[in-house]
Amino acid sequence: MGMQTTNKAFLLDMDGVLVRGRTPIPGAQEFIARLVVTGTRFLILTNNPIYTPRDLQHRLAIEGLQVPEDKLFTSSMATAQFLNHQRPNGTAFVIGESGLTEALHQVNYVITSVNPDYVVLGETISYNFEQITKAVRLVANGARFIATNPDPAGPTENGIVPACGAMAALIEAATGVKPYFIGKPNPLMMRSALNYLGAHSEATIMVGDRMDTDIIAGMEAGMETILVLSGVTRPEEVERFAYRPSVVLPSVAEILA
Repeated sequence: MGMQTTNKAFLLDMDGVLVRGRTPIPGAQEFIARLVVTGTRFLILTNNPIYTPRDLQHRLAIEGLQVPEDKLFTSSMATAQFLNHQRPNGTAFVIGESGLTEALHQVNYVITSVNPDYVVLGETISYNFEQITKAVRLVANGARFIATNPDPAGPTENGIVPACGAMAALIEAATGVKPYFIGKPNPLMMRSALNYLGAHSEATIMVGDRMDTDIIAGMEAGMETILVLSGVTRPEEVERFAYRPSVVLPSVAEILA
């Protein structure tokens, strides 16, 4: 297969790599089972900040993909790690769901709207103009502006929904302050995942379906990369980019871990 994967750890993107919409990609469950049986270290990464790992595990199980809870790593977890390193035991005004608030509570952050160190923007299922206004005023008054992930829109069964990047653009337009995005393609998300896994970049393979998030982030973090064609990228699009994946495969079913 043109790549030695023995004793390598894996960072796996979720959407387009293991699931498509609400359906597991053929061979994904068997691939995860091979990783588990061989004791291969791996983490499944998602830019989606809404769910806690346990909620996400449950969601995936309903959709037919069994993964251990401790193998799930979200942009909310990476955000909490970042804040914990930058300013331990700080305070934040948060717009987001339980995935984000729980991750921040786990690193002993206090969530408050009174003079917080940070405004942390995740994604939310209920748009609240009052909350956005509060965030705008706090950022304008000097709170540091952090956003979980730069995706402008996300897919659902009924069509796209505005995601964190779109909401961040609204706050940026109102304040003139750019957020610092934690999730892919920021290599910080990769570094956080590697730390969480206790793995070195040289001994880890990033598997993704997007050149402009997964592959670039993996490459910039010093990893080998596998582009799978089971998601959004078509074979003819690969050549358009200035960088290349180490290997291109039809799907994770072809990775003989």
